[in-house]
Amino acid sequence: MNTLPRNLLAGLLAGLALTVSAFAGEPKVGDAFPSLTAAKLEGAVPELKDKVVLVDFWASWCGPCKAAFPALKGIADQYKDKGLVVVAVSLDEDKADMDAFVNKLKPSFTILRDPKAKLAEQLDVKGIPSTFILDRSGKIAAIHTGYGGDSTKQEYIAEIEKLLAAK
Repeated sequence: MNTLPRNLLAGLLAGLALTVSAFAGEPKVGDAFPSLTAAKLEGAVPELKDKVVLVDFWASWCGPCKAAFPALKGIADQYKDKGLVVVAVSLDEDKADMDAFVNKLKPSFTILRDPKAKLAEQLDVKGIPSTFILDRSGKIAAIHTGYGGDSTKQEYIAEIEKLLAAK
């Protein structure tokens, strides 16, 4: 076999391996967050370009998720005109469960659904709620697992304000 095609094939395979491994395992601060559009989640993905984004993985049966939703709503309302987008990704298998939860709590932010938990699996989400805060370039700036009430909310706000101030 000619060395040029062999080298080209080797390069393509190496590139593919890097692409696949870019999201394999536990994500870290500084990693690029996967595209919500490419993840083919149920629901309409909002415009995220040049925005600070908070992505929260949750489920209707999760107690801490229920406690976090009012805080997320307050944060979304407070910072939406300053460049923040909040997206909550439901891991509910049954859409009716998600809908009942959303109808009861009436969030002011985008709700998407990942019923087969494919994106959650890609991100190695180990518990819910799991919250990723992304900088304007789409890189992970902070990762939180669980929700500890007002102290967690204050951590979110501090991280968001820092990212919004960085232009």
